Amino acid sequence: MLNAKRHCAAVFLFAAVLFCSKITSAENYVAFEGEKTSWHGFDRYDFAMDDASFEITPSKAPAKGQRRCIVVVPKTPAPGNPWSWRGCYWDHEPQTEVELLRRGFHICYIGADANNRPDKHWDAWYAYLTEKHGLSKKPAFIGMSRGGEFSYTWATQNPDKVTCIYADNSGGNREMMMKLGDLAKNDVPILHVCGSIDPILGKFSLPIEAIYQQFNGRISTMIKDGFGHHPHSLRDPTPIADFIEHSFQEAANKDTIAHPDFTGDRFTKSPYYSSESFYRDYREKDGAWIICRGPLFVDCYTRYEFDLPGVKGTIRILAPKTAAAGVPWVYRADFVARDSVVDFALLAKGFHIVTGPVSYDTNNLSLEHWNAVYKHLTDHGFSKKPVMAGTGGAAGEAYGWALENPDKVSCIFAENPILKSTLLKNNPFDFAPLAKAGVPILHDCGSLDPFFNEFTLNAEKKYKELGGKMTVMVKAGAGHFPSAPKDLNAVLEFIVGNAK
Repeated sequence: MLNAKRHCAAVFLFAAVLFCSKITSAENYVAFEGEKTSWHGFDRYDFAMDDASFEITPSKAPAKGQRRCIVVVPKTPAPGNPWSWRGCYWDHEPQTEVELLRRGFHICYIGADANNRPDKHWDAWYAYLTEKHGLSKKPAFIGMSRGGEFSYTWATQNPDKVTCIYADNSGGNREMMMKLGDLAKNDVPILHVCGSIDPILGKFSLPIEAIYQQFNGRISTMIKDGFGHHPHSLRDPTPIADFIEHSFQEAANKDTIAHPDFTGDRFTKSPYYSSESFYRDYREKDGAWIICRGPLFVDCYTRYEFDLPGVKGTIRILAPKTAAAGVPWVYRADFVARDSVVDFALLAKGFHIVTGPVSYDTNNLSLEHWNAVYKHLTDHGFSKKPVMAGTGGAAGEAYGWALENPDKVSCIFAENPILKSTLLKNNPFDFAPLAKAGVPILHDCGSLDPFFNEFTLNAEKKYKELGGKMTVMVKAGAGHFPSAPKDLNAVLEFIVGNAK
């Protein structure tokens, strides 16, 4: 974690980078020339690109063999000269672009249709805007219907030259969908706005969302309930413009954020967020109820993955935005699913969530390696007594480490546990060490879970006979899944109250 000095240094560095970016952008910017017209109160410049030579010249009426290009200029360019790029349907539902102009964005367009798809003309337009006129090297894409497909086509071919994508009832194609991982690798945030009965929703928007999440990409979705393919966009474009503006600001700051000390110098990081959907009332401004999900509507956390010398298996850590006092953490053997309400609630309260190492060449977890991870993290300021947690068989592994290290555990939380462990030197479980150490335990179980009687009820009886404190929460009529707790607040009170 950042100490106070490093935090101050990071803030100073960001301020310096921002100051320098303002100077650089002002020096590199070259004003556009040619006949001006007005577009929604802003200066508009029209150009023609020659199909053969790619030469771009001022022209209000492109001739045969030329492609139409347009730039609309803000009153005062924002730092870094950000811009949005549209490749189809000029002036259709332009409210987002008008709002971006008010915020200092340039608005750019190149003619495209079913016969003029992204190709070298798009590359030439990008070079003209960035190299000759000093606009940002990473534009934001705005694409509606086929325009969304074209935005994805160019962006997946140039994933390091994109700030973000706003795709509205977007089309798609097999080739660009196969390259979505490249966008995710470059951490390009995406926003989809769709109609719930638009046939394209199930054909492209939802598959793109699912694929992008699997690649650990950030994608937010707004589905207008009962709406079809039209109208595109939102009447009030504020959420869309906020998404685009924030993406530019975030990209400018990205390289100035220091990584935590516990990762070492070799690590990977990716965004992690809940898949929970919200039903939001937008009727006053947009006449719609909208289903909203993704990092635009929930907190987005960072997942770090790294290795330790001599430890087989990767360590994965979900980091909170700000660590709670004492740096509490959860130690577990299973991954955190996007619907894990307990883990996301704990992240919001400042807990780190740690998935211990699992090697590829054995079916057994290594107690030695798990102990090494514990030492590494506690040496870097993590609490000496983590919370042990898990679901199903992974809960058994959490118990296993706790039984081998009873004095290093604050509490245990298990969901529908299977009490068997490869971390234990001896099976079956002997709960005496945990009871002696005074470790409190909470189980959340379905009454129809096949392991409920065998493990939870027997464990409860034995633990209480040993003088230990164990609570069992039962969901009547529920089986092994879903694993969401019956009472989230009760679970949080248990974990937070016992974490040390």
